[in-house]
Amino acid sequence: MKNVVVIGANGAIGSAFVSSYVNDSNIENIFSLGRAEIKHSSNKIKHFIADITDESAIANFACSLDFRLDEVIIATGILHADGINPEKSIRDIDVKTFSEVLRINTIGPAIIGKHLLPLLNNQSKSVMAFLSARVGSISDNKLGGWYAYRASKSALNQVIKNFSIEIGRRNKHAIVIGFQPGTVDSNLSKPFQKNVNKDKLFTPEFSVEKMEQVIKNLTFEDSGNIFDWSGDIINP
Repeated sequence: MKNVVVIGANGAIGSAFVSSYVNDSNIENIFSLGRAEIKHSSNKIKHFIADITDESAIANFACSLDFRLDEVIIATGILHADGINPEKSIRDIDVKTFSEVLRINTIGPAIIGKHLLPLLNNQSKSVMAFLSARVGSISDNKLGGWYAYRASKSALNQVIKNFSIEIGRRNKHAIVIGFQPGTVDSNLSKPFQKNVNKDKLFTPEFSVEKMEQVIKNLTFEDSGNIFDWSGDIINP
């Protein structure tokens, strides 16, 4: 029986992962973390409220986990919020906004990895997967713009690679990857959906189903890579 963690359980993708895990008979314990309560009533779920950039809260969360972890999903991130929008031009670059996006998209996940990577199962396959973005790929950047978001995801991808190297030296069963979940119908993508073909706008459930298929097929040699929802590797 497996023990799993979902960070960002209040979001569209995090919530869909929790729902999927609830219905998986191979999963015994679901440890979820978010900034508010969640509605699920399954006795599999143990929910914690915390901000991912509050290291003391994350350390306390990690200390409360008395099981080795088989899967950890970090489904957090910010693209826009009150006073925060993706930059269209260098004129839009703002220090406060840039810092906030990096804090949430890069520093928070790094803190999560710091405290949860040592808890990954070292007796059988275990996976830590961070939600990243295709726009974090430098080689794929043909449009420019979105300075803070692109930079934060590129930095996250480097953190993921570092994690995979370090954990791989002492846990040959641990796999650390990034995921581009596709364009998912969520609050994060809503302002930009008018430019997305209907067949390319995924439900959270569809995206999670596809990502779970990728996780199932991962091997240790895949560690450190960034995958899209269909299992293709995204080049740095």
